[in-house]
Amino acid sequence: MEVICVFHVVTEKPMRLGQKILFDENNHNGVYNRVMTFKRIVDGEDVSGAFGDFIKSDLDKWGKVAYRELALEKVRCEEYNNYPSRLACLYTSRTLEEAKNWAQFFKNVGRDLYSIVKLKVQGNVFDGDACNCFDGTKFEEDNIEKARHYWKLDFKNDNPVIETLVDGEITVDEIVEDFQLIDS
Repeated sequence: MEVICVFHVVTEKPMRLGQKILFDENNHNGVYNRVMTFKRIVDGEDVSGAFGDFIKSDLDKWGKVAYRELALEKVRCEEYNNYPSRLACLYTSRTLEEAKNWAQFFKNVGRDLYSIVKLKVQGNVFDGDACNCFDGTKFEEDNIEKARHYWKLDFKNDNPVIETLVDGEITVDEIVEDFQLIDS
């Protein structure tokens, strides 16, 4: 399998040079954790703690995310199983310029930024248009149709917002920009 280089905007917790990450069917990401926590709450489980309280604080928002991601995963498994799972991947960019655009977007919506890193990836890759993401609903058939549109590599938007999903073995090759040092 070919090794590719991509860029990642680090937002949830800092990464360090040389850090190894593995995403596969047994190793999931933060999207998975949020979706599964929402699902447990809706299924009536007693979900306590700060993370559960965070999801409960805006169930409508997290419902839209969960219904979307569950539909996207169902379609991926059934029709595009060679693509990375959105629930077990890292969201990256092919170019530094795209990563900087994502960093600005995250900054504008109030997410904490740590850095932009260059990664070496040995795994599956999918370039999707984030504009084809959607607010999920309780109507599974609608979600499934929209999910098919996402995975079809349909770049009909005049200004696509590319998100490159990667899984497999990932290594932090370089800290390109460290926002913690800038903000200090």
